[in-house]
Amino acid sequence: MTTLEEHPNRLEILEVLAQLAMLADNDLERLADVFRNTPSRREARDLALSPDSPLVVEVLSVFGAISTIFADDLAGEEDFISVDPAITAHALKAVRDAVAAAYARPILSRAQHRALMAPWRAVCAPTTQTEPDLGPADAEIRSILSGLPRLAYRCHDARGQEAFADIVEAARTLDQDEHAAAVKTALQASVLLGRRRLWTLVRCNVAERLARRCPLGHLRGWDENPFDERRVLEMCGDAAGALLVSPALDPLTELVLVTPALPLLPVPARATGPCQHHGNGRANDTRG
Repeated sequence: MTTLEEHPNRLEILEVLAQLAMLADNDLERLADVFRNTPSRREARDLALSPDSPLVVEVLSVFGAISTIFADDLAGEEDFISVDPAITAHALKAVRDAVAAAYARPILSRAQHRALMAPWRAVCAPTTQTEPDLGPADAEIRSILSGLPRLAYRCHDARGQEAFADIVEAARTLDQDEHAAAVKTALQASVLLGRRRLWTLVRCNVAERLARRCPLGHLRGWDENPFDERRVLEMCGDAAGALLVSPALDPLTELVLVTPALPLLPVPARATGPCQHHGNGRANDTRG
């Protein structure tokens, strides 16, 4: 077993991962309240994280992502943090156990799987949802994310090279002060909407996809400023974050943040602008 697609417990893994960044503050408090590091739980955890456990390297990568997503909560320095960092740290032990249990299900007994998963299930009921809810601009965000590997493979993809160059040019010519103010407004909106952890997750996904190496060899046949990839990373992360919190943004702020990433958006969005989901809803929204 070398990929998640081959994993027999794939649906439970995706379900847990989808709910991670959507945990509310009261969920963290409840998780901390029910989690106990019992002997049976320690034994099951040791097996789940053993070198022979399925996709254990990927599990450890998820653990790193959890630390990033909850970094503000663990630091406890921002005014919007309402849960004691010690409580959050305790709650995240239950979160990591749930991740480990889902991945290691093929080698765990039922009792071991239940021991690791019990605190999580006491707070998060089973669901069929396998992807996080990205809100009314879900399609546009996923369009940006799906287009990023093309930028990463731009050394062998003419369309990717063109889109990359367009985003770099947009980054070079924008009003830096206006853009910085828009980013600050969008971050405040993520706090207002209770989506700041999703905001971080989306930006992590942007960074991961843009950092992928071309399978044909990561070569450069043209002059490229070493800071260009950082510019593209920031522009795409800002655009995806703005779309995530678009219900709480004014159209101008969203326009400032999303416009640089228009080369990655569907053709209708490029024609009408990134703000068509304000007001009565998005033209392409079929979810009712």
